[in-house]
Amino acid sequence: MRITNITSQQQYLKTEHQKRIRIHFYQLILFIFLLSFWEIASSLNIINPFIFSSPSRIIDCFFTMILDKSLFLHLGVTLSETLISFLLVNIISLLFAVLLWWNDTISKVLEPYLVILNSLPKSALAPLLIVWLGNNMKTIIIAAISVAVFGSILNLYTGFCSVDPDKLKLIQTLKGNRFDSLRLVVLPSSIPLFISIMKVNIGLSLVGVIIGEFLAARSGLGYLILYGSQVFSCVYKMTD
Repeated sequence: MRITNITSQQQYLKTEHQKRIRIHFYQLILFIFLLSFWEIASSLNIINPFIFSSPSRIIDCFFTMILDKSLFLHLGVTLSETLISFLLVNIISLLFAVLLWWNDTISKVLEPYLVILNSLPKSALAPLLIVWLGNNMKTIIIAAISVAVFGSILNLYTGFCSVDPDKLKLIQTLKGNRFDSLRLVVLPSSIPLFISIMKVNIGLSLVGVIIGEFLAARSGLGYLILYGSQVFSCVYKMTD
């Protein structure tokens, strides 16, 4: 009986492995097909090659930027701004969520404002940040933080409030205080949620940095995208 179960398990794992390989193969084939169609359509002028470019022209532009090292400069600026924003968003979110959980009055007063701030279009706030803070890296980092921090606070606070109440009652029964509840129950129970929020925050931080670089930068990927869209840099050399 046990041998039969092991054999069935091995067969199931083998089937799942083959399924994953098949899915990855189909994804690769679709990717190659789309790139090939794009290249052929551009070569035959089915689409305007000056407007839509082509994979070969983009690759040529990519290696040109690697050779003159400009890509590494812009990539390094954007990565540093993204990492700083990401760390600040997580720290601010955690501290603010703990404050809201700790004091019920503060949470009831501030929660509507957090909801409103989270729903605001952050791209519309970027020009105001430039007026208030100037055209510098600080503005870009604050713009990135504003994209992610309010939703992160609300999600963390909701997670803190959803902790098993029986565990909290157990801490109180054992003469524990609110800090003990936070340290022994709330924070450990929220670790999976916090990790999930961090996965979202890294993407939102990058989006916020790109938005900020569109408006307040002279380097970075956002500046590079804006400059490239204005001068068609990825197609200009090939069509000149």
